[in-house]
Amino acid sequence: LILVGLLCLTGLQTAGAASVSGPAPDFTLKSLSGENLKLSEMTGNVVLINFWASWCGPCRQEMPLLNDLHNKYEALGFTVLGVNVEEQSENARGFINDFPVDFPILLDNQNQVSQLYKVIAMPTTVVVDRDGNMRYLHKGYKPGDEKQYRKMVKKLIRE
Repeated sequence: LILVGLLCLTGLQTAGAASVSGPAPDFTLKSLSGENLKLSEMTGNVVLINFWASWCGPCRQEMPLLNDLHNKYEALGFTVLGVNVEEQSENARGFINDFPVDFPILLDNQNQVSQLYKVIAMPTTVVVDRDGNMRYLHKGYKPGDEKQYRKMVKKLIRE
């Protein structure tokens, strides 16, 4: 996680989005609202998984844009899952109080899911198709990246 922090704080980001393939590793995490959420139960929907942390500046910029994307396409079978990677869930709770969202915020306080997805940069975004396969991976965030997300999501919703 120290490396992840350095990548965010120094602004070092790997270039944009890349296509990926293969089944998205399944996971179950507890949400901020207290219920367990399992990725495999979302098969049939397009899912954008966003790994983030409260101390990450780009995450602060990106969160409201992800919420807009979620609200725009939710009725078409799309959802965003925000996966907080910090040990202390209070940090996620405080962040969401400042930047409220309409999608589930999940707590990966043991970093098991972020390790499963080989997360090395904050934020990291993975887009999963309706069949549960990973299709896109995006590391970091800079203004304008949300246009790439929208394009990916629209393409997968139409499939």
